Amino acid sequence: MESVRSDQSSKNSSLVLEDTQAMLREYCQGLVPLPARLETWMLSLCSSPVLPEMVHEYGSPLNVLSLQPFQKNLNLLRETAQAFGLDFEVYFARKANKCLTFVEAASQQGCGIDTASTNEIRQSLDLGVPAEKIICTAAVKSEELLHLCINAGITIAIDNTDELLLTERLAREAKRTTKIALRISGFAYEGKKLNSRFGFDIAEVPSVVQRFWSQETETVSTLSITGLHFHLDGYSRHQRIAAIRQLLPYIDDLRSQQHPVVFLDMGGGFPMSYLDSKAAWERFWREHRQALLGNRNPLTWENHGLGLIADEGRLLGKPKCYPYYQSPVQQDWLQDLLQADCEDTTIAKALCRRKLQLRCEPGRSVLDGCGLTAARVEFRKQRSDGSWFIGLSMNRTQCRTNSDDFLVDPLLIPVDKEKTVSETAPAMEGYLVGAYCNESEFLSLRRLQFPQGVSIGDLVVFPNTAGYFMHFLESRSHQFPLARNVFFDPETEQVDLDPIDQEI
Repeated sequence: MESVRSDQSSKNSSLVLEDTQAMLREYCQGLVPLPARLETWMLSLCSSPVLPEMVHEYGSPLNVLSLQPFQKNLNLLRETAQAFGLDFEVYFARKANKCLTFVEAASQQGCGIDTASTNEIRQSLDLGVPAEKIICTAAVKSEELLHLCINAGITIAIDNTDELLLTERLAREAKRTTKIALRISGFAYEGKKLNSRFGFDIAEVPSVVQRFWSQETETVSTLSITGLHFHLDGYSRHQRIAAIRQLLPYIDDLRSQQHPVVFLDMGGGFPMSYLDSKAAWERFWREHRQALLGNRNPLTWENHGLGLIADEGRLLGKPKCYPYYQSPVQQDWLQDLLQADCEDTTIAKALCRRKLQLRCEPGRSVLDGCGLTAARVEFRKQRSDGSWFIGLSMNRTQCRTNSDDFLVDPLLIPVDKEKTVSETAPAMEGYLVGAYCNESEFLSLRRLQFPQGVSIGDLVVFPNTAGYFMHFLESRSHQFPLARNVFFDPETEQVDLDPIDQEI
């Protein structure tokens, strides 16, 4: 009987969540909808009076975050690897979100931190993250940064010969043996080389090692090769499988030369999905292509191609956007990688029999479901063609990466849900625009529908923005303040300003 009650309660909860999602989505959607995958905490927050109160107190835009999905995402990756008996560790890619609360939470779960700047390293150390749980992968490393790593005992991912020479000199002057990981690139894949701006070409590794670690050099006693590292653009599992296969013989060779290699770091690029529906994603691109060819009304501002260009009835280029629907993702993607063929066995077993730790540096994927960005509507302006500009108190750098657009339907939260039909604004179609004084200041390039209109003071919510979108490009141009960052506990409704924003 208790089980029956529990099942019924679960069904009732699911129905309530479905109803809440439907209600929230009815106020705003794209001409071809791309409904976001929403976490339970987002649904409860967006349907309560708490969110408007938070924006009133902390300003617009406001980044609201939750630790619950973060902890779950980290655990799922680690549990997946543990099922293979693999020595595995996650190093959270700090650059994906600047909030200190995530660093502290990752460290409390025993994870490492992947850092890319002097400030990120200092903040991690100040939060009590052990130096052996920090790796520095900065694309450009100053003397100040290298001094800090060497003196603290932090592993450094070495990218090029100049960096290697500088690190060796600084370590020798400090009289400290420094752990390094050689960053490698140029892997062969499907008959081509995977070129990258990062790392030594794989073919150069033997000569680099011979040059710097022969018995005649002082590098032998100052720099210790404890790992190999690679960074691949994009999210291809198969490319990473190819890289691991090609690096294992190099690790064997380094160990035979007495280099204490204990880990292989595959970097980041773990995929995630912002959408639940593959069909919605495919339909959007099918309709968008038709619009670019002139066969239907545009879906974007001035028929922006999002990476595609129409030329004499053909479409050239490729989408310049994150693949917002993907499969497999996260732990399923990792499982498929570990099960892939390698040598006479699988990648997992090939690593295990070498007693080699596999490391990774996910950012976006472990921040999946961890945050949203809310902004207040300040004006509505109808254009001569009947469409509308809806102006928000935010700028486009506060929800943007180097992708052309954030291809997820925003949510509109009416400030007064009790208004009668006669009191609501007219139905609108148009574009969200931001506060920077230029013609290209669009918060979303997609043309959006607002069936029940938009009122001044309403909130527009961009869902699932914790990974990169909040902080990667944020700017204080015009002397606008940066968005503040608060953590929300859905069980207690407690709101805490992240220490990154707290006054010292």
